[in-house]
Amino acid sequence: MSAEAGRAAILRRSLRVTVAASVGFYPLLYLAELPAAALYALFAPIAIGLLSAIPGSGRRQAFVVLRALPPAMGLAALGTLLAVDTWAATGGMLVIGFLLAFAAVAGPRPAGAAPGLQLFYILACFPPYAPDALGERLAGLAAGMLLLAASHVLLPDPPVPSYRERLSASLATAARAATTGEVTAENLRVTGSGMRLSRVPPSERPAGAGRTDRALEQGGRAVRRLLDQLAGLAEMPAAAPDHASDALLGRVASVCGTSADHLRTGRRPPAPGALEQAMRNFQSERVRTAPGPAAPGRPAPDPPTAGTNGRTLPLAVLRRQSRVLALAESARIVEVTVDIAANGRPTDPPAPRDLFWYAELSTRKLWARRVLGNVTLRSVLFQNAVRTALGLAAARLVAGSLDLDHGFWVLLAVLTLGRTTVGATWRAARRALAGNAVGALVAGALLIGLGAHTDAYAILLAPAMLVGFSLGPILGTAYTQGLFTLVVATAFAQMAPVTWRLSEARMVDVATGSVIGLLCGLLAWPAGAGREVRRAMAELLRACGALVPPTAEALLVPSPGSRASPQTLPSLHRLRLAEAAYAQYRSEAGTGSKDAEPDWHAVLIAAHHMLLGAHRLPRFGLRPGTGPPNPSAIRARTDAAGLHAEADRIASLLTGGHPVSAPRPSPEPESYSPASLSVDLEVWMTSLGRQLARIDASVTRQPTRTEP
Repeated sequence: MSAEAGRAAILRRSLRVTVAASVGFYPLLYLAELPAAALYALFAPIAIGLLSAIPGSGRRQAFVVLRALPPAMGLAALGTLLAVDTWAATGGMLVIGFLLAFAAVAGPRPAGAAPGLQLFYILACFPPYAPDALGERLAGLAAGMLLLAASHVLLPDPPVPSYRERLSASLATAARAATTGEVTAENLRVTGSGMRLSRVPPSERPAGAGRTDRALEQGGRAVRRLLDQLAGLAEMPAAAPDHASDALLGRVASVCGTSADHLRTGRRPPAPGALEQAMRNFQSERVRTAPGPAAPGRPAPDPPTAGTNGRTLPLAVLRRQSRVLALAESARIVEVTVDIAANGRPTDPPAPRDLFWYAELSTRKLWARRVLGNVTLRSVLFQNAVRTALGLAAARLVAGSLDLDHGFWVLLAVLTLGRTTVGATWRAARRALAGNAVGALVAGALLIGLGAHTDAYAILLAPAMLVGFSLGPILGTAYTQGLFTLVVATAFAQMAPVTWRLSEARMVDVATGSVIGLLCGLLAWPAGAGREVRRAMAELLRACGALVPPTAEALLVPSPGSRASPQTLPSLHRLRLAEAAYAQYRSEAGTGSKDAEPDWHAVLIAAHHMLLGAHRLPRFGLRPGTGPPNPSAIRARTDAAGLHAEADRIASLLTGGHPVSAPRPSPEPESYSPASLSVDLEVWMTSLGRQLARIDASVTRQPTRTEP
C-alpha cells in the first residue's frame, strides 16, 4: 500500500469511529441521561474500530463487527460480575488475556479482533461493582457496535483482491508462460513474489485451520514455486528439440488454466489425475530414452549421450526434462489443492499422503492439531499469549491493590504499548510517556480554563476524536498518546465534574502500565522471536537434512516401481513453527535492516526444497537399471551424506554450538555420469548444495562457495 493510500485509509477509519462514537454518546448522555451506556457507546467503536484490525471492506467489515458483538457483550458481562473482588477480576483477566491472545493461532483475523475484545472485559472489571448497571452497559455497547457496523457500510474502504483472485491471476500467468514462453523470467518472479503472504492483506490470507484455507495456502506456495521454476526454465540455454517436455508443459498449462478458471468463476474443476498420468507417461518415455549404466573403468560418454535405444540424447535435455518434471509436480499440487478447496474434501485420496495430511481429517481434528501444535514453549504464539496474559493480570492486580483512579488505563497501557521484545517495549513506553506528559499539560490547562462548562467539552469532543484518531497513527506513538489524553479529558468532563487531577491520574496510570509491561518483557522472552527463530530454523534444518540420504537411497537402489517417500510429518511441524517465528521476527521493529543476520528466508526455501524432493523423487525420479555396480553411486551417497552433515553443521552454528566440518564432496570417478544414475537426483542435490552454501555464507559472512 502506498503512503497516500495508507493515509486515506487512516482518515476513513478515524471518520467512521468518530461518527459512530458521537452518534451513540451524545443522545445517551444528554437525552436518555444514561452515563454508563454513553461511556460504553463511546468506547465500543474505539475498541473495535481502532484497536482491532477489521478484515475486508464495506459490508464484510460490518458483518465482522456484528459477529464480534456477542463475545463483546459476554466479556462485558463477565467483567461486571468479577469486579466484585480484585483477585476475582485478576484471575479472570489472566484467563481472558491468554485465550484472546492465543486466538492468533486461528490466523490474523481473530488476532486482529483480540485487542478490542480485551478492552470490553478491562473496562467492565473495574469498580464500581454495579451488576444492576449491566443492562445499561450492554445497551450502550450494542449501540456503539451497531453504529460502527453502519459506518462501515456508509463509508467503506475500497475493495482489495481476494486471495482466490490473486491465485487465479498467477495461475493464468503460469499457463501463458508454459504454453507460449512469452512471459519473461523477471515478470514470472515478480508475479510469484506478489503471492507471498507478507504482501497479502491479513484479512485475505488463508490462515485458518480448515481444509479449504490449508489447501489455498498450500496451493499459493506451489504457484510461487511453479512461477520460479518456469522462470528458471526460461533462463536455460536453448537445447535440442524435446517433444516430450513440450507435451508435458502443455498439460501443465491446461491444469493452470482450468484451475484459474475455477478460482475466478466458481465452476467446478475437473477431477485431478490427468496431470499425474501425464507425468508417469513422461517418466516412462524418459526411462526408454535414458542412458544405461556406465561400465566400471570406462569413461562415460560426453554429451550428447547414447541412450539404450540408440538415440542421441544430450545431457542438457535430460537436465531440462528433470526441471520440467519438477515444475509439473508443482502444478500437480495446485491441481489437488484446488480440488480440495472446491469440494471440501479430495475427490480421490491424494498422494503422497504426508503432503496432503489434512485433506481427509475432520475440521475438529484440524483445529485440535493447530491448537495443540502451538501449546509449546517453542511457539512464539504461545509465548506472546503468556506474556500478554501475565502483563494484563499483573496490571489489574496492581491497579486494584493500589486503588488507582481510572485504573483501566493501566491495563490499556500494557495492552497497547507491549511489544514482543523488551527493547521495542521500552521505545514505545518512552514515547508514550513523553506524549502523555505534553497531552496532560494541555488537557490540564483546558480543564482549568473551561471549568464546569459542559457544553464546551461537548463541542470539542468530536473534533478532538477526529484529529486524534487521524494524526496519531500517522505521526507516531507519542502523538497518539498525547492526543488520546485530550479525548479522554473532554469525554470524562461531560459525565462528572473533573479537575486537572484527571490528567495527573492518566500520567500515573500510563507510567504504571509501562513499568509493568517492561518487567514482563524482561522476564518473559525479552528477545522476542530473535532467539526463537534461530532455534526453530536450526531444528528445521536438522529435520529436513535427515531426509536427503533416504531420498537418495530410494533413487540409487534399482526398483521396479515407485518407493514410499520418507516420513515428513515431523519436518512439516518444524516448518510451521519456523514460519511462525520468522513471521514475528520480520514484524519486530529493527529487524528489517539487520544485514548481519542469517538469511532466514533462504533457510525456509531450502527446507521446502528438501521436503518436496523427498516426496517427488521416490515417485517420479529416474532410477538405474540392473547391471554391474556403478562407481557413481558411491559419489552420490557420499554427497547425500555430506548435504545432511552440512545442514547439521549450519544448524549447530545457528544455536552457538561447535560443529564438525562437513565432508567435502568426493572426487568424480572416471566413469562418473549423473545420467547413468538419476539426473533428477543430480539436479536436486546440486541445487541443495548451492542453497546450503548460500545459507552458510550468510551465517559465517564468508563468500559463497560456487562449486556444485
